[in-house]
Amino acid sequence: MKQYKKNKRLCFIFNIGPHYRFPIFKAIDDRFMSSFYFGDHMRLPIKTFDYNALKGYVTTLNNRFIRNFYWQSKSLRLVFGNYDMYFMDGEPYSLSSWLILLLCRILGKQTVAWTHGWYGREGFVKRLIKRLYYSLYTKLMVYNEYSIKLMEREGLNPDKMYCIANSLDTDKDLKIRSELSPSNIYRDHFKNDCPTIIYCGRIQKWKKLDLVLRCIAQFKSEGVIVNAVFLGKDVENVALDKLAERLGIADQTWLYGPCYDERIIGEMFFNADVCLSPGNVGLTAIHALSFGCPVLTHDDFKYQNPEFEAIIPGETGDFFKKDNMADMKAKIELWINKNEESRNKTRINAFNEIDRKWNIYYQLGVIDKVVNDEQ
Repeated sequence: MKQYKKNKRLCFIFNIGPHYRFPIFKAIDDRFMSSFYFGDHMRLPIKTFDYNALKGYVTTLNNRFIRNFYWQSKSLRLVFGNYDMYFMDGEPYSLSSWLILLLCRILGKQTVAWTHGWYGREGFVKRLIKRLYYSLYTKLMVYNEYSIKLMEREGLNPDKMYCIANSLDTDKDLKIRSELSPSNIYRDHFKNDCPTIIYCGRIQKWKKLDLVLRCIAQFKSEGVIVNAVFLGKDVENVALDKLAERLGIADQTWLYGPCYDERIIGEMFFNADVCLSPGNVGLTAIHALSFGCPVLTHDDFKYQNPEFEAIIPGETGDFFKKDNMADMKAKIELWINKNEESRNKTRINAFNEIDRKWNIYYQLGVIDKVVNDEQ
C-alpha cells in the first residue's frame, strides 16, 4: 500500500460534519497529521457524526448567522496555530473564511477549498464574488470535472484545481457488494416478475417523485406493468400513497419508508432494474452504483449535484430532458427491457465506475497530491 507523507500539519475547518463524510474524515485522520474543527449547526438540519470518533477532533465552533452569511467564532486564531495547510468548505457565505484566507496569504500558509465550485447558473454578481473568493485559495479540490471546466472558463488556474469526487462508506459497501446475489425481494412483495424502479432518499416535493408514479400509470394504460419502490422518509407530506391510489397503481407502489440497514438497501438496488431521480441526483447515484443499479436523472447539469458525473450514458445510466415525462418514460423503457446478460454487464459497469473514482481511496490519493504537490 502507498505510504502517505505525514510531515505536514493539516487544519480542517468546516461548517459542519455531515454523517456521510465520516469514512473519508476517519481515513484522513488515520493517514495525516490532522486537526478538525466543525461548526455547530447550519440553517437546514443536517445529520452529523460523532466528532469525538476522530482522534484529531479539537473543538466545535459556533456558527453565527447574519441572514445568509455566517461567522465561525474563534476560527481566526487558528491561522496562528502550528499548521502548514488549511482546508475549508470553499463557501463564500462564510465571512470568517475570507479573513482566514487573507491572513494565510500574509503569513505564507497554504489554503485548500473542498468545494462544489461552479454550478453554471451563477449570475453576474455571484460570478464576480466567486472568482475573487476562489482566487484567494492556494489550491481547489472540486467535486467534479464539470465544475472545474466552468471555473477554467472563468479564468481560474487549472493547475491549482483537483477533482476530489465524492464517496460513501467504501469498505462497508464493498463487503456488502461481495455478498449480493439475485433475490426474490420484489417478487415476494409485488407478487409479480415485472420490472422495478427504485428511489432512495428523502421524499420531498422538489424531487418531483410524482413523475415516477405518473410514468408508471402511463405504462399501465399501455398494458405494461412496472413496479416502484421508495426508500426514504416523507419529510414534507408529499403523500405518494394517496397519489398512487388516485392513479390506480397502489399495488405497484411500495413505500418502504426510511431504511438504515445497508444490506437491505444493497439488496434492493442490486435487484432493481433502474434507480430514478427526477428532480436531481446526488449521493443517491453513488449509493445505487455501489450496488450495481443504473441511474436515470435529468440532463440540465447546472441544476444537478456533482455526482451526476458518475452516470455514463448507456453504461451506468442515462439522462432525460428535465421535467419531460415523455423523454423520461422513453429512457426508462430502454433500461427495463434489458435482458439478464445486459443487466449483469450494467452491474459490472457500475462497480467499475465506483472503483475508478467514487471511493475514499481515490479521494485519499487526491488529498495526498494536494498536500505534497509543491506550487
